[in-house]
Amino acid sequence: MPDDFERMWADLAPVGRSAASGGYFRQPFAAAERELAAWFLEACAARGLRVETDAFGNTVGWWDTGSGDAVLTGSHLDSVLDGGAYDGPLGVVSALAAVDELRSRGFLPSRPIGVSVFVEEEGSRFGLACLGSRLATGAVSWETARELRDRDGIALADVLDVDPPVSNGRVNLLAGVGTFVELHVEQGRDLVDRGAAVGIASEIWPHGRYRFDFAGEANHAGSTRMADRRDPMLTYAMTALAANKQARLVDERATFGRVEVVPNGTNAVPSRVSAWLDARASSDESLAELVATVTRQAQERAGRDGTEVEVTAESVSGSVTFDPALVGRDDWPVIPTAAGHDAGVLSAAGIPTAMLFVRNPTGVSHSPAEHAEIPDCLAGVHALADTLERLSQ
Repeated sequence: MPDDFERMWADLAPVGRSAASGGYFRQPFAAAERELAAWFLEACAARGLRVETDAFGNTVGWWDTGSGDAVLTGSHLDSVLDGGAYDGPLGVVSALAAVDELRSRGFLPSRPIGVSVFVEEEGSRFGLACLGSRLATGAVSWETARELRDRDGIALADVLDVDPPVSNGRVNLLAGVGTFVELHVEQGRDLVDRGAAVGIASEIWPHGRYRFDFAGEANHAGSTRMADRRDPMLTYAMTALAANKQARLVDERATFGRVEVVPNGTNAVPSRVSAWLDARASSDESLAELVATVTRQAQERAGRDGTEVEVTAESVSGSVTFDPALVGRDDWPVIPTAAGHDAGVLSAAGIPTAMLFVRNPTGVSHSPAEHAEIPDCLAGVHALADTLERLSQ
């Protein structure tokens, strides 16, 4: 089993990796991510797993044994822009390795076990996180999702050929799934501080993505007096600082990580600035209050700058509570996470769900510095195999 895991990990390591930064660019339905999807099909075939793919590109490799409600595991293969190697793929590789370990134990499940890959988990191309699992559960309709566009203006409907209506003959990958378990690299330092290789998730903080559109007046950077300007960049800059301050005051999270400027010229006052706020908080009420405060301060500043601001909630996910008892261990740390996952979407859809975390010694994620040591990864595989064995017998 260790050889299987390390061989699979070595196969994935070069795919989509930037020679300049060492980070990964595995955007959905683009070349690197499609190469990984093909690799997954080959890995399933090598294990004799029956493959199903739905209209949206989500895929499950089924170990068809036993009967009754299935146990599903897995994660995703796409990445953020210039992301780390472990976020997503670790859960997929570990799931395949866990199947290998169960077989090496001579274990025959009494329930089917599936290894899943959900598409566009990061939202790095079409802007909606966990898009594949949201479509699979019906949390987002195809009629809504098909209009999503990437930064080049390409619509999701132009990438996925799922019309006429997807209900006609569509595979429902989640039909008959009784439990979902996702293994993921930890995106923080909790396990490092506790000295533990593996942990169990207790909850996912509520989180959302909000587009702030600041509108002003384009003008010459040299000939326009400062007092005569209607500069949306100033409104945006104050809003970014306000978001940082408000989040720090209440120990929540607020990040402006993406900005688009029109006309984006060095010697021009911009006419428009669009910026995306990622906000996360310990409760649904706290999240709503944080975003409302930042929005109010943006509007107040816009009034002083002679600009306008419009806020659009592009996606909002409520708090999710997991059941650590599904894992069946009371000697592993139980920790919360402020990161979103497909597990949260499936849990919200009513599927009993658990998450396992593998220690990340750097504590860094969504970055080339993201890491997990091989012994910890193997401990995660063993923990996942134990959990699947317990849930499928």
